[in-house]
Amino acid sequence: MSDLLNRRLAQLGERANLPLLSQCLHGIERECLRVDGQGQLALTPHPQALGSALTHPQITTDYSESLLEFITPAEPDPQATLADLERIHRFAYSKLGDELLWSPSMPCALPDEETIPIARYGSSHIGELKYVYRKGLALRYGKTMQCIAGIHYNFSLPEALWQLQQQAEGDTRSARDYQSARYIALIRNFRRYSWLLMYLFGASPALDKGFMRGQPHQLQALDDDTLYLPYATSLRMSDLGYQSNAQAGLTPCYNDLTSYTDSLRQAVGTPYPPYVEIGAKKDGEWLQLNTNILQIENEYYSNIRPKRVTYSGERPIQALMARGVQYIEVRCLDINPFLPLGIDLTEARFLDAFLLFCALADSPLLESGECHACTDNFLTVVKEGRRPGLLLQRNGQPVVLQAWADELLEQIRPLAELLDQSQGGDAHGQALLAQRAKVEDPSLTPSAQVLAELQQGQSFVQFALRQSQTHAEYFRQQPLEAEQLAGFEAMATQSLQQQAELEAHEEGDFDSFAAAYQASILASPN
Repeated sequence: MSDLLNRRLAQLGERANLPLLSQCLHGIERECLRVDGQGQLALTPHPQALGSALTHPQITTDYSESLLEFITPAEPDPQATLADLERIHRFAYSKLGDELLWSPSMPCALPDEETIPIARYGSSHIGELKYVYRKGLALRYGKTMQCIAGIHYNFSLPEALWQLQQQAEGDTRSARDYQSARYIALIRNFRRYSWLLMYLFGASPALDKGFMRGQPHQLQALDDDTLYLPYATSLRMSDLGYQSNAQAGLTPCYNDLTSYTDSLRQAVGTPYPPYVEIGAKKDGEWLQLNTNILQIENEYYSNIRPKRVTYSGERPIQALMARGVQYIEVRCLDINPFLPLGIDLTEARFLDAFLLFCALADSPLLESGECHACTDNFLTVVKEGRRPGLLLQRNGQPVVLQAWADELLEQIRPLAELLDQSQGGDAHGQALLAQRAKVEDPSLTPSAQVLAELQQGQSFVQFALRQSQTHAEYFRQQPLEAEQLAGFEAMATQSLQQQAELEAHEEGDFDSFAAAYQASILASPN
């Protein structure tokens, strides 16, 4: 272990500082498709009883009208975060009628592209902007790819922890700049080691054959309706034969916040010839927000993002430039189809130890060679992570995945112990042991367990529908208490009122609004 990591661990292990580690915040966003009782994509509108997808703080839609997104508040204990997520699921099920929430990340058997409904957010300018952005995504990447669901894990360390370490290290930058630099360093380490998360938690080794839409691919047939790769962990995170040529040259550098925000601002302001050819509008109708590499910064697909809570009307990148990084959003986690929530406390506890390791360990700048190796390692593991003797690249040398994984888990162990010390019990240590078992025995990984189920003679869709029905029963058997239900219903009603007010007080025309929104990111930072 490095001297720097040792010093940081020793400092946080002091009795006065230990409580800081129980002030980390955790939030979860879980996406899932609504399907009918037969496992077909639900073509019904977003249920009004769930509230407004535009203004509800906890229940919205992602790409499609059928793709729900549940958002928890940020809590100091992931157990509370998961309890929040469970309540949102129970409320949703109380309003879904016969519909189900699809259990895995890869979608159900999808109808043709034209039939997949794009999410609608009403007639306000911001609602229209969200709709046109999604029209642009359909145009650029197809609707099928947008129906994949995942789990986003939001994590922050308390500002007092950063201040403590900044003081100890004699760093003279502003508190904001130091904190941002440390989060960016966390992200660099995440890029180095996130292949491990794909091995441990990847849960999408197979998919419905129709998903490929007849495109060429390297997948194998498991049965007449299912495609897979025998050693895959997460086909969701692989290229699947779909690649964004526009984004191919866009590799935001995570060596500092400014270079990251600059590269995204540039992409949002740089025309991309094939999109220019299509145009932003046709016969007066909007087709996409603009003809640039990215319509907005969130179009950049990445496994992890630096984030800052935005003010009303503020863009994510403006918030980062003005006030620095506040938390990170991990975006590469598959939904585990064996778990009602798609994630459990063991996974969350391990993620905390892993992210804390990324935050506290040395994080040299990524040179271009290492940057490519990080990407290659990640893509190798999503497609072949369970292959016996699989080799990854470390410092330009081949290393066996299992050996590197063991070393990493050993390096993460003191972080798990420190978290247990701060919170009591041994939950983080136990979570680490559960991951060690998966490294020793690949059949314990979620991806291997999914394949084991499919090899019993059921297609991907049959397996997923059965899991969805099992989870629906779990949520419906334990409805919310009357008081909790009333609270959710009040939130839904309030969100519908907020949307109505927005629409009633709209000023100016949408074209002017869209132009101002576009210009806002290109303006100089505050």
